[in-house]
Amino acid sequence: MKVRLSEYNEQWAVLFQEEADFLKTIFEDEMIRFEHFGSTSVPGMRAKPVIDMMGIVKDIRNVDRYNERMRELGYDVAGEWGIPGRRLLRKGGDERTHHIHFYQTGNPHIDRHLVMRDYLRSYPEEAARYSEFKEKLALLYENTSDYSPAKKAFVSDLERLAMAWHAART
Repeated sequence: MKVRLSEYNEQWAVLFQEEADFLKTIFEDEMIRFEHFGSTSVPGMRAKPVIDMMGIVKDIRNVDRYNERMRELGYDVAGEWGIPGRRLLRKGGDERTHHIHFYQTGNPHIDRHLVMRDYLRSYPEEAARYSEFKEKLALLYENTSDYSPAKKAFVSDLERLAMAWHAART
């Protein structure tokens, strides 16, 4: 898939909410809540225009019961996709619009993602630094298969800063 970075778009919050409202009608009682995370959830950040959504559910195994229905609705069902305890659904094919990450309540990845989002929202200078880094990588790498691994160390360092910030606040 080609790297597509865009300026921040206020519509991303609307697209998140519309998708969350729709998915609540399908997953109903399994759902605890949806969260918008990732770069599209941070005002001012450049991002790939793919809405990262987190669905927090009561029992992750029950998400699999909806796989056929989700395929019928045009979602790619990717399973754990390298993260045990997660279920990943993707919408939009090659012009992807949404990634829906389902986690069971209590999964440590929930906090990791939400703390990073909140840290970047609280520190716009860090969000700008991350945006600039992504822009540089986008000039070097045409495809996400190269771009994503190239930003891994930077993101890991940023996550450590975010988690330390969070720990100091609690």
